[in-house]
Amino acid sequence: MNATDTSSSRFSPSRRRFGKQAGALVALFSLAPFASYAQTSAQGAQKAPMPVSFRENPRLTGWIRIDDRGHVTVFTGKAELGQGILTALTQIAAEQLDVDIASVSILSADTSRGPNEGYTYGSQSVEQSGAALQAASAQARAVLVGAAARQLGVAADALSVRAGVIHAPDGRTVRYGDLVRGERSLLDRAVTGDAPVKQPADYRLIGRSIPRIDLPAKFTGGAAFVQDMRLPSMLFGRVVRPPRAGAALIDVDLEKARAMPGVVAVIRDGDFLALAAEREEQAIAARAVLANAARWSDAHADLPDVDALPAALRSWRSEDTVAAATGQDAPVPSDVRWIEADYSRPYLSQASIGPSCALAWLKGARMTVWSHTQGAYPLRGDLATVLGMPVDSVDVVHVPGSGCYGHNGADDVALDAALLARAVAGRPVKLQWMRDDEFAWAPISPAMSMRIRAALTPQGRIADWQYDVWSNTHAARPGQPGGINLLAAWHLQKPFTPSPFLRIPQPFGNGDRNAVSVYALPRQRVVNHLLLESPIRTSSLRTLGAFGNVFAIESFMDELAIAANADPAAFRRAHLSDPRALAVLDAALAKANWRADEKLPPGRGRGLAYSRYKSIQAYAAVIVDVDVERESGAVKITRVTMAADLGRVINPDGAKNQIEGGVLQALSWSLKERVSFDRREITTRGWDDYPVFTFEDVPPVDIVLIDRPDMPSLGAGEFSVGPAAAALANAVAAATGGRVRDLPMTPQRVKAAFVAA
Repeated sequence: MNATDTSSSRFSPSRRRFGKQAGALVALFSLAPFASYAQTSAQGAQKAPMPVSFRENPRLTGWIRIDDRGHVTVFTGKAELGQGILTALTQIAAEQLDVDIASVSILSADTSRGPNEGYTYGSQSVEQSGAALQAASAQARAVLVGAAARQLGVAADALSVRAGVIHAPDGRTVRYGDLVRGERSLLDRAVTGDAPVKQPADYRLIGRSIPRIDLPAKFTGGAAFVQDMRLPSMLFGRVVRPPRAGAALIDVDLEKARAMPGVVAVIRDGDFLALAAEREEQAIAARAVLANAARWSDAHADLPDVDALPAALRSWRSEDTVAAATGQDAPVPSDVRWIEADYSRPYLSQASIGPSCALAWLKGARMTVWSHTQGAYPLRGDLATVLGMPVDSVDVVHVPGSGCYGHNGADDVALDAALLARAVAGRPVKLQWMRDDEFAWAPISPAMSMRIRAALTPQGRIADWQYDVWSNTHAARPGQPGGINLLAAWHLQKPFTPSPFLRIPQPFGNGDRNAVSVYALPRQRVVNHLLLESPIRTSSLRTLGAFGNVFAIESFMDELAIAANADPAAFRRAHLSDPRALAVLDAALAKANWRADEKLPPGRGRGLAYSRYKSIQAYAAVIVDVDVERESGAVKITRVTMAADLGRVINPDGAKNQIEGGVLQALSWSLKERVSFDRREITTRGWDDYPVFTFEDVPPVDIVLIDRPDMPSLGAGEFSVGPAAAALANAVAAATGGRVRDLPMTPQRVKAAFVAA
């Protein structure tokens, strides 16, 4: 184990497909860990299981190709969402191939030439695609070395490779490029997953902070995002949505918009309205005219009281499932004290900086869509269904979007663009949503209500733990069986129906992700109440239900510690048995100089939280320091300290980027963010209605990375979010003497906590 203390300078931010059969769903949740391959030694250790991504992509050339110059092209089905995954995957491939990283190009999430790896989500890209690329690259290297051995007349194990050049003991060499030039089909074979891979002691690239390959264009104003794309003769599109969910289009005068300067096409299909123009400002102007020319019914969804969400959620119909039940036969001691608390989190927006955008081109009989989707292959299938085209006639090419934290409007706008491109066949159309489209119509992260009841012994130990969570589904992506999860598909003259709610098993979970406590408890019962009423369209946002569940569990752990008159850190240690959990907790405490006997002045607080993401992935311990102003209730975060165990760290700087991003987003959600609505419609339509963290709000973030090069890589994208929010809540409670159990912790709620104390 190596602990790496990153700099403590102020952080300066820049800006599955699920199978059609249940077996495919299980496959996606049964991952072959990256470490399995890393632990297969050249001396013939036990063969590891095949990477899950090989199941649909069984040819080696689907992963690795080498040209005559020795340049390597790597293919992945995972998408670059700003998490730096393409850099990490390039490092993995270059490491196993023994080539310079500059000689490797990587292509991602393209149905015309890349592997089908489902979705990019759940901090699983290194586990899934990393495992596949490591095994494929090791196999490619072994094939090339074997070919060189035959050519040079020496044993393969006598050869060495440096920078894509194979060296014989007598000084003769042969380049990778020479080998493939002489035998074009050399790498065209089935993937096997049984080639020996490098041991951590021999790594040259893994574990190094290689500069991210996706950043230069973003920093220099280059064409970094799909919003930046331009194609010859390209048109610009806009869409007009109903004023509220449930409203139907009664009548519309299309001619007014058609008469606008530059307008090429205006289309109506049922309740779907869209237009294309030669210039973007012309499309925006025509959209306003088209919107004014439309008459909609007064029908609307019956939305709950936004200020009484927990009670509303608990009153809706639900499908109740026991997510965990352990120790239920053991009796609860008679001398325990029962403690109970309710927590909640609101509906949250994706709040992507750039509104969703896609570019579509119907050229002949082929539709190509460029999209910032998280699942190119799932989206392709649903687009083909809605368009009535053979799936092989539709391609989806991933291009990054300006902001992606889950299932935003990327897939919806892809269908919008494709429908419009069909109307102007032969010319590409770029269609971008307006800000009000994004806030009102993109999928929203569900509100949640959490109730915890625990029994505390006189010795300060938890004797029983009962947890209930109420939430709508956090998973309604395209490609799920039984329907079409694309917005425009529901508004067409011949509409499609959404997919049924998805049941995701533990430990991955849906609204119940991380609802099962990671602490060593003698009795635990967890019930997931999947809400069957859904007046607001919901889907995935970073961590699914883990954000709310970890916030509630770790807040309650502090409340139990106070009831037991125990230091919060000591109380957690007493209920943890995993050595890695204890190590990450100790690392955070040491870095933050946590003292159990420390007495802070009124208005100043420190809060601690611990979590292991999905109970099987990365470990995190977070400490947050705050100053809280009694008169205004304003919270100033003065420092965040975090220790993280990601297993093998591929790129330390990239891991740090991801951790910081998760921390800052959690703090913003916890203090500021909430989707607002009245009983008829969503009223959050712009940034004035939805405040987020600004540069002035960003605190110093200190991170300790615990590198375990012999262990699996566990993913860095999501695990920091839940514990960061809980640590902040515990810090505010320490500063005020009261407890805010409902997010966001607005100044009004924080002031009330002072009063309650």
